[in-house]
Amino acid sequence: MPLPVTLSALDLGALLCSRICHDIISPVGAINNGLELLEEGGADEDAMALIKSSARNASARLQFARIAFGAAGSAGVQIDTGDAQNVANEYFKNEKPEFSWEGTRVLLPKNKVKLLLNLLLIGNAAIPRGGSLAVRLEGGDTEPRFVITVKGRMLRVPPKFLELHSGAMPDEPIDAHSVQPYYTLLLAEEAGMKISIHATAEDIVFSAE
Repeated sequence: MPLPVTLSALDLGALLCSRICHDIISPVGAINNGLELLEEGGADEDAMALIKSSARNASARLQFARIAFGAAGSAGVQIDTGDAQNVANEYFKNEKPEFSWEGTRVLLPKNKVKLLLNLLLIGNAAIPRGGSLAVRLEGGDTEPRFVITVKGRMLRVPPKFLELHSGAMPDEPIDAHSVQPYYTLLLAEEAGMKISIHATAEDIVFSAE
């Protein structure tokens, strides 16, 4: 199903940049707070611990964004799912859900790997109070299928993603908060994959094939 709304390349790029800045502003701000503590000459150990943990957090988010949103090489390039697994593992160390990844390491077209990582963000948004997020890769490199299963309190499919997935015209324009669901569905179109949603009281399963 085609997307009900189309963004220009300039608008899409600008909104994705805003989204990435939003994701890293918190750990970068924490680094600055740690440096201020050092300048004041107190709590050196606490300040260094804050700086180190925040720097790791910011680095993990940027490494994840480089593959999930960036070009990650020239057109037609393939990405190792092992690299995607590594950046996802680091990213979710700073998130609430328990994260697990299962599947054979393969090379896949970059838009399919980008779709996979963006589906992880959708899954994470479906359990805002934490829980578990499990990704399973099936089909190898010939007929890849991604299955993301989330469990936790306050389970709900992210409203904007559900709205766009249904093909309904959104009530409000796409902004920096809703651009990631839009981009996920755009990647699915470009990758020739279909996203399905199966929601119960116990879990939500997002799949792409």
